[in-house]
Amino acid sequence: MVNAPDGEAPLRADAARNRERILEAAEALLTEKGAAASFDEIAKRAKVGIGTLYRRFPTRESLLAAMSDERLLSLSSASRARDDTLSPAASIRAFTTELVDHTTHYRGLAASLGAVLKSGTPGCHASREEAERLLLRGQEAGAVRRDVSVDDLVCVITAISLAVEQDGAGTSRTAHRVDLFLDGIVAR
Repeated sequence: MVNAPDGEAPLRADAARNRERILEAAEALLTEKGAAASFDEIAKRAKVGIGTLYRRFPTRESLLAAMSDERLLSLSSASRARDDTLSPAASIRAFTTELVDHTTHYRGLAASLGAVLKSGTPGCHASREEAERLLLRGQEAGAVRRDVSVDDLVCVITAISLAVEQDGAGTSRTAHRVDLFLDGIVAR
């Protein structure tokens, strides 16, 4: 038996291999075609039946969340490690920029970001907790308005990510767009 993600029952070795093959195939296809790659294509590339894919990942958001898990855990850990070197406002700016960069990794992920972040995977949970922590830290320091919530932050990250996907400028304008938003949430 192999440890399962998200506190599920341990996976048999063959089920764990299938899960990894699905994630590898999805990573390759989503990099090539964006988040709209079909489950049929993913199952074929992973050499598993479509039923196997749906048993592991019943929705597109659950698959995207599993694929994002490691990156989100890493982003959250890196953000916590910056507390000693960055001000509360700079910490939120860095974390927001990194989440936009992650969200634009696959074309089409931005449209599902809200659902992905609510999926309950360890990475999604960690990133939401980190956003809450950073906002509270910023609010307690007087650097962020008290009426800003994590959902507000997710909404803006989604909007910036969609803009990056649509305008063709790539991530070159991400920092500017993050600055525009963060200047709007500064406590007055």
